Amino acid sequence: MTDQTIPAARPANPRFSSGPCAKIPGFTLDMLSDAPLGRSHRSALGKAKLAEAIDLTREILGVPADYRIGIVPASDTGAVEMAMWNLLGQRKVDMLAWESFGEGWVTDAVKQLRLDANVHRAPYGQIVDFARVDFDNDVVFTWNGTTSGVRVPSGALIPADRQGLTICDATSAVFAMDLPWERLDVVTFSWQKVMGGEGAHGVLILSPRAVERLESYSPAWPLPKIFRLTKGGKLIEGIFRGETINTPSMLCVEDYLVALKWAKSIGGLPALIARANANAGVVADFVASRDWIANLAEDPATASTTSVCLKFTDPRIRDGAAFAKAVAKRLEKEGVAFDIGAYRDAPPGLRIWCGSTVETSDVEALMPWIEWAFEQELAAQAEAA
Repeated sequence: MTDQTIPAARPANPRFSSGPCAKIPGFTLDMLSDAPLGRSHRSALGKAKLAEAIDLTREILGVPADYRIGIVPASDTGAVEMAMWNLLGQRKVDMLAWESFGEGWVTDAVKQLRLDANVHRAPYGQIVDFARVDFDNDVVFTWNGTTSGVRVPSGALIPADRQGLTICDATSAVFAMDLPWERLDVVTFSWQKVMGGEGAHGVLILSPRAVERLESYSPAWPLPKIFRLTKGGKLIEGIFRGETINTPSMLCVEDYLVALKWAKSIGGLPALIARANANAGVVADFVASRDWIANLAEDPATASTTSVCLKFTDPRIRDGAAFAKAVAKRLEKEGVAFDIGAYRDAPPGLRIWCGSTVETSDVEALMPWIEWAFEQELAAQAEAA
């Protein structure tokens, strides 16, 4: 391609960031007019809004009735840390890492909590061998690697008769993938991912087995107030009715409610999954027909349908990191794709968010632009040689 063959179509929404992610289609600030601004989150109205968010989360995700759902501070990171600090330490733990955030949980378990841990690692583009994981231990892992574009292909990899707890960071999976709730004891996420909500709030989901652990075990380390889930050996049930540990943003809660109601209106979880699958399918078809770009996921069964990570494979590229950054910069300058460079710790390439709030037509419009930017950058590299 040349400058004269710039693609004619442009994505209507160029926001392909992997977090915060694109807002729901047609979003306007007017949709938040019902937010109880200037009101206490402890007022009847505030509690009702928080409870509604919990109830809609349960309904859309199909969370079992005996699982608790709580809105907690500090995004998905806060939810994962809360689970680890409260639940781990009773038995050994297997830590699974195949991307940046999973590696962060390893650091916390091994260096901060100093747990007796088996650490299983896989390079970017792969996941660990679940056959080597001891599920008689507690197990901590990410379902979908936001920075690596790989995911757990099936809940069947987790035994139903496990003795330990499974703690799953599912922040870029929920609302876009079907999670096996009966195999998961703790699930965490932030609504800033697949639902396109505003940041700073996490969601913590606990199975009855996790609640039993909380009420029968006290960790050896002190817990900061913002992490405490029990009082007097009993679960603080209010947290799971919308009585949050600290003050939430009622504007962000309203934004989440708007997204949940949109999800319900289009058909709930099946429709959300179908949207993400369609988006990822567009990228997969594009990659399959070109020999200069590939999915970072080595096994198609593990390829993410939300945070789709790509790598350039053309042998003419001299400096992979510089080339990928230049391509992303060209796309942003043209106003067709924002924030799609690979994560800083990941291999050089592109990361395209294909979650459920993204329109398939926008992904389709983006693909020719990626090819255009690739060829423009190759030409620039040749000129500079």
